[in-house]
Amino acid sequence: MFWNKISGLYDLFETVYNGKVYQALGRKVAEEIGQDDIVLECACGTGAISRSIAPKCRQLIATDFAEGMLKQTARKCRQFNNIKIRHADMTRLKCLDNRFDKVVAGNVIHLLEDPYAAIKELERVCKPGGKIIIPTYINASSGVNKKVVKLLEAAGANFKRQYDIDSYKKFFEDAGYEKVEYDIIYGRMPCAVAVITKQ
Repeated sequence: MFWNKISGLYDLFETVYNGKVYQALGRKVAEEIGQDDIVLECACGTGAISRSIAPKCRQLIATDFAEGMLKQTARKCRQFNNIKIRHADMTRLKCLDNRFDKVVAGNVIHLLEDPYAAIKELERVCKPGGKIIIPTYINASSGVNKKVVKLLEAAGANFKRQYDIDSYKKFFEDAGYEKVEYDIIYGRMPCAVAVITKQ
């Protein structure tokens, strides 16, 4: 699997290519987390967001489909005693309904065959009044970013779609979410952080 193969190099690539955004993203997501929250993070990758969430919440369950990424998260977050690291498929979570105060899925929507099913699954496990936080890189089709995406695809990444801010907003509208808050972290490849409050 591509993500297992690159797990040891992922942070280096992100830091060199898009470091400003990569560093700011965890801090931005952590702004949505409260000290009593039980948080589920899907597609935690190497733990870049996890290490910002863990100090802010009561408990974090960080999950990913790639075992290599989970090893990186375990290494990066070993100082926290409130984090559990689990292998999971975010489209079929083995969690009770309404379990988590916050649900996070960073930079994964564009990789999924059925992102709408994934969003519904994230919503299912989120408590009413809780928040679903979905950061995604945008403007990947412009300029040098387009070349980087093509390079990653040639290496084995499988991008199903790319977004700019308008198409990202339309993605959520098409999924039936009318009240979504957006915050953009600007940099070489910007990231739009979508926040849905579950009704």
